[in-house]
Amino acid sequence: MLTVAPPDAVELRANATFEALMWALSRPGDIRDMPEAGFSAVVETLVDLECTVFSDDPDLRAQIAATGALQAEDISQADHVFLSSLEGAEARLVALRCGSALYPDDGATLVAAVRHGVGQRVRLSGPGVDGVLEVTLGIAPGFWAMRAMLCAYPEGFDMLLVDGRSVIGIPRSTLVEVL
Repeated sequence: MLTVAPPDAVELRANATFEALMWALSRPGDIRDMPEAGFSAVVETLVDLECTVFSDDPDLRAQIAATGALQAEDISQADHVFLSSLEGAEARLVALRCGSALYPDDGATLVAAVRHGVGQRVRLSGPGVDGVLEVTLGIAPGFWAMRAMLCAYPEGFDMLLVDGRSVIGIPRSTLVEVL
């Protein structure tokens, strides 16, 4: 008889983080709680040997290196982009991978520290949103204009906006209107 060991604390945290991230992307604009604040659990959950990752945080780069993932020198090379702030990042983010009509899954995932409940009010609509949903995020209107230019569905990039333990997902299929 084969016995299976119960999951340890690391596996339980990774499973709970994965569930929070997937629910966040499947229900755009809804706030989901992760078991741990910050990017560490997100890296632990999403990043593996097959990923190329960019981060602007030296401490996070050390954690990414421990996963065996390739570290990108430039945003345009990355599958996952971790940014400590989106403030003034529009010019750099134009280089984000957005996939193609044949391979939309080649679009990057942007994981960024963004305050929830303060800043610019936006209206979300599209798959996973019941009608429309208004949220307030600490992201400048210029960012949304840049995203609209890059995200011609099915092409585009997905977003995970982290504020402490909270995460909001905005997939490429979500229409964002600045209010």
